[in-house]
Amino acid sequence: MTGGERKPAADSHAAVALTAERRAILHRRVRFIVAFTISYNVIEAVVAIGAGAAAGSAALIGFGLDSVIEVLSAVAVAWQFTRKDPQRWEKPAVRAIGVAFFLLAAYITVEAVLTLTGVEDVDHSPIGIGIAALSLIVMPALRTSGGERDSRRS
Repeated sequence: MTGGERKPAADSHAAVALTAERRAILHRRVRFIVAFTISYNVIEAVVAIGAGAAAGSAALIGFGLDSVIEVLSAVAVAWQFTRKDPQRWEKPAVRAIGVAFFLLAAYITVEAVLTLTGVEDVDHSPIGIGIAALSLIVMPALRTSGGERDSRRS
């Protein structure tokens, strides 16, 4: 080894066996995070789509549709892990989620062109600003609520 190179630890990629108790704790944590995420995103979607429709804002409607896709993604992942061989279902689930995001991008692109060319008019939305600001607080907090980055190393 030369210079600043470091030799990786021998067990750096080895999976650590989880005790039944630790596995149960992690499963409860995952179920709570998934349930909270789905619940919050459903509320966020309803509020954002409603406020976006009232204001004629494709960006706000897109924000709400993104929340719908996030809910469908969480449901797909939860469903995937109820299967006997969850990895078999990973590729189709990821593909479906990817297609949904591309459709959302197409919608936002068309609406942006219509707005920029003056075909459609947009009003401001205090409710939309509020839900976006709330999401800036809730989502990072939710991301860190798991407490650990790699549950295999517990």
